[in-house]
Parts: sequence; structure tokens; C-alpha cells
Amino acid sequence: MGSSECHVAVLAFPFATHAAPLLSLVEQLSAAFPSARFSFFNNHDSNSGLFRGRNPAAGKVKAYDVWDGTVAGEALVTHEEFIMAMPGNYVKAIAEAEAETGTKFGCFLTDAFLWFGGDLAAERGGVPWIALWTAGACSISAHLYTDFVRSLAAATPTANGNGLDQKLKVIPGMSELSIGEMPGEILAKDLQAPFPGMIYNMALKLPGANAVVLNSFQNLEPTVTDDLRSKLQKVFNIGPMILRQAAATPKPPIISDDHNCLPWLDSLPPASPPAVYLSFGSGLTPPPDEIVALAEALEAKRAPFLWSLKTHGVKHLPEGFLERTKEFGKIVPWAPQVQVLSHPGVGAFVTHCGWNSTLEAISFGVCLICRPFYGDQQINSRFVESVWEIGVKVEGGKFTKDETLKALNVVLDSDRGKLLKENVVKLKGEAMEAVKPNGSSTKDFQELVHLLNGYF
Repeated sequence: MGSSECHVAVLAFPFATHAAPLLSLVEQLSAAFPSARFSFFNNHDSNSGLFRGRNPAAGKVKAYDVWDGTVAGEALVTHEEFIMAMPGNYVKAIAEAEAETGTKFGCFLTDAFLWFGGDLAAERGGVPWIALWTAGACSISAHLYTDFVRSLAAATPTANGNGLDQKLKVIPGMSELSIGEMPGEILAKDLQAPFPGMIYNMALKLPGANAVVLNSFQNLEPTVTDDLRSKLQKVFNIGPMILRQAAATPKPPIISDDHNCLPWLDSLPPASPPAVYLSFGSGLTPPPDEIVALAEALEAKRAPFLWSLKTHGVKHLPEGFLERTKEFGKIVPWAPQVQVLSHPGVGAFVTHCGWNSTLEAISFGVCLICRPFYGDQQINSRFVESVWEIGVKVEGGKFTKDETLKALNVVLDSDRGKLLKENVVKLKGEAMEAVKPNGSSTKDFQELVHLLNGYF
């Protein structure tokens, strides 16, 4: 980078686990470009949480709030309201930031969902647009094939649901997936509805991005990644980001463990079975009947368990469950997931199979029991079970006592479970290799830096 300062506009999508990985990437790029400044555009609630008690990149990252689409006094913003306010809410905030600093932005770094990043870059003389896809190659590939998948679904008889069962053998790396396992936005009846429309526009626009960055690593999805590289200008796998951060930070950050999850795991007798960790992310709680089924299976199995379950879910537990399982179980409203998964006493992870959870389990060598709900979770769980063979899906698509107990027995006690463990430990090793100084993810990050250096 030259002596002149570059001002980078960072456009975050404020929902679920989208904004935090983007801020993490910004911090890494700030270390590589000390003279760059980053303006981080996000809604107020998300910014407040992300920037509380921290000063990212020694003050070189400034947060700007964008309107979230709600009228004054509304307590909760929805995806749809926010999406309907785009891109005008970002355009207004960007114009204010440019007026405040007296400089035009020289680069746009956006969540991939924000498909208009390329338009904003073009309006400023064709400055670079870099998009971060916070998940894996398998799910972004599915979206790039939206028109093909829709045409295939339309041409296939669906009298008995057989059309949705059809495998996508012609899409590189996706032969184990069926049409019915595609994210709901791909098969939506109305591609102009707010959320499906945003995702579809993203699929149309991403080939114009100067680079697409993924939180994955080459050996995890090689065939899919190679196919992506034939469709996008540049693809950089820089994950697992959680391991990259650990490798770059000699002194690990202090993580809150207010509910004493780690001491509880430490206290388990050496001879006890591996512990089961259950969590469904920040925005998901299983339906009441599935909470009951999970509880019944855990009580019958009697393996140690740590369950991250919010208060509104706890009220659906069977009467007396907490008392009957207090000797071998612990339920908390929140757990430090990365530290829990890295604990040697944890042997299985019951999860919705969101990408972050999936990649964290791989990073620490923990087998998964998957119950997907929406988005890319079906794709991720299919890869877990049928491609990587590092876990199992709950049969029938939902938790029942019998099927959950069956999955627990497979992962914890069977010969197949031993094979699953061997496979996930092997992938863990490959993930750790990827983030080493000469690893594929480190090289991809260095190539991203080199690409940006050419623009700056």
C-alpha cells in the first residue's frame, strides 16, 4: 500500500452471525494495511453489541449506524423491514460519512448478501468490491445455481414428493444433495419477496465482485471450491476464522463463563462417558415437543450433557427433569461454545448445523448430531453425514426420543461412531494445517492482501 490513506466502506448485514465475522476480517485487514481506515456500516443494535468494550484495530474502525427500516418506537426490527430499506439506508449513511471525512471511499467490503456493493463501487469510478460469504462453498454454490435448480424442480414430477428427492448429481461436488435440501429461498414461490429477492440478486451480482471471501478451507470442499473459481473472479478460503484468530493471537482473549460450564466439564470423572453438548445458536430454540424428546433421550442415555437452552425453552422441560438429571446434566442459558467444543471431555455436539457451529466442531474434532431448521443448515448437515462422514442427521427431520437416542448411541458407542471420530479428527488436522504460515487459508488471505494492495 502506498503512503496515501485508503478509506474502506464496510457494509454489514446485522442479523444472526453475519456482522461479527465481517468485523473480524476488518481487524485482520487493518493489521495488514496500517494506514487504512474502515467505516463500519451496520444497524444500531448490532453495532452496539459488536463495539461494546472494544476498540477494533486501535481506533482505525469507526462504526456508523444505518436506518433499520422501522418507525420510531418500534421495539424489534425484522429482516423484511431492514431489507426493504436497502440500499437507501446504506447510501444515506455512506454519503454522510464521505461528507464528514471529505474523501470518497476507495474500496467496498460487504457482506455478500448486500448485492448492491458492486453498484456503489462502480459509482465511485470502479473501486474494488470484496464480498464476504460468512458460510461455506457448498451453500454459496447452491445459490449460484438457483435458476438451474428451479428449472430442474419445475421439470420433475412431484406427485409423491419424488421431485424434491432428486439428487443434484450434475452440480460439481453436490451429488449427495437433493433438490429438497436446497435453502428455502432458492425454491421460493416469489423470488421478489424481500429475503428471497435479496439472495437471488446476490447470486446474479457476485460474479461481478473482484473477490469473494469464504470462511472455509480448501480441503473441506475442494470440488465445490474449484467450480466456484470457474464462476467468480477470485475466491479466497481464509477459514476456519476461529483458528486463524487463535493462531494470530498469542494470548487468548478472556471469555466469559458466568455459568461455570468449563469448571463443570473439568469436574466430570475421568472414567465418565464423553459429554454431549447441545446448542442451536443464538436465534433458535426447538419446538416444545422436540425439547421434551431431547430431554427424554438424554435422561435415558445418562451420558453427561451440557445444554445451552434459553429460559423460554427451559419451561418446556418434563416435570422433574432437572432434579432427576442434576448428577450428570447441566442446563445454562448461554455457553462459551468455542471453549466447550475444545474441551477434551466433549464427545458429541447436538446442533442445528449452522455454518459457524459446523466449522467450530470440525476445528476441534467433535462429531455432530444434526437437526437442521432453515437456510444452509440442510446442506451443511448433508455434508456432515454423507460427504465428510463426521456425524449423523436425526432421522425423520425432527427430534423424537427414539431417534435422538439412536443418534446418541451411534456417535458415542458404536463402531460407526469410532469411524466418524477418526474422520472429524482428520478434518481437524487439515483445518489446523490450513491456517499455518504456509497453509492454504493463510496463502489465500495473503493473496487477498496482495489483490487489495494493487488497488490501494
